[in-house]
Amino acid sequence: MNKILIIQTAFIGDVILATPIIEKLSEFYPEAKIDFLLRKGNEKLLHNHPKVNKVLIWTKGGKKYRSLLQVIATVRSRNYDCVINAQRFMAAGLITALSGAKVKVGFRKNPMSFTFTKKIGHQLIGQHETSRNLSLVRELTDDKYTRPKLYPSKEDVKNVKQFQDEPYLCFAPTSVWATKQFPSLKWVELLLSQDDNWVIYLLGGPDDTEECEEIVEMCGREKLINLSGQLSFLESAALMKGATMNYVNDSAPMHMASALNAPTNAVFCSTVPSFGFGPLADQAKVVETKKELECRPCGLHGKKECPLGHFDCAYSIQKEQFDRPQFPE
Repeated sequence: MNKILIIQTAFIGDVILATPIIEKLSEFYPEAKIDFLLRKGNEKLLHNHPKVNKVLIWTKGGKKYRSLLQVIATVRSRNYDCVINAQRFMAAGLITALSGAKVKVGFRKNPMSFTFTKKIGHQLIGQHETSRNLSLVRELTDDKYTRPKLYPSKEDVKNVKQFQDEPYLCFAPTSVWATKQFPSLKWVELLLSQDDNWVIYLLGGPDDTEECEEIVEMCGREKLINLSGQLSFLESAALMKGATMNYVNDSAPMHMASALNAPTNAVFCSTVPSFGFGPLADQAKVVETKKELECRPCGLHGKKECPLGHFDCAYSIQKEQFDRPQFPE
């Protein structure tokens, strides 16, 4: 195979968890040109990726379907030998079906899977998302596991060097979904329980700046610095890699830590690790409620608010459940 396209146009974390496909295909087809189709806004995740030939972008907002037709036309014009579709939704299935590729691989649950040359079963419980994604290329490669991986550039590493003069911790306290997010007051408790000598950075996107600033104000501690909105995806990843510990929700920063094999404490509120999206770093810990709650999990992706109004899956988690590393002497 000379030209391969991987499709994953969902959220940031989904793209990261599809990167093992890049690693595996690159290993077995080192001469192949591997392209990646993702949604607009996520392209910087794969900026200067050494194993990706070209990043194709689908603008989903606004004129979504006009953009979809343009994407289909672009994909067809590139004459791919193989398309690997890591999504189970109609639009990505349509792109795959109309790609003109000789080999079209995707999950059986995709509504367009009847057009694929190879359909793969999708097991939600008991299998990590990276393993589900790797199953798509098992017959083209092998069945050995491969981690997700991101590639911060030398420039990314250089840009965060200014924040690494002292030992530090990273906190990523926000999430797109409210019931995936540990409450701000609980983050404040955990932050205030850390040794005062630590430099602590709050990470997030531009939309998270205000909420992170509120956490800074509530803590009132020195050496707590809000970097949300100031770093790119890969700069954040480079900073997380050098942290003594990263504290994250079940969200994109957790997957970034996995891709850099960075030490992680991941807090799960309404969702559960058995869905297949847990942390993968060698030094990783899942923190979740010790209560037996009949309402948990209340959904696969989280919700805008607790359906029952109590959010006990989050508020019952105690700061003592987290690892709190000692400050080096």
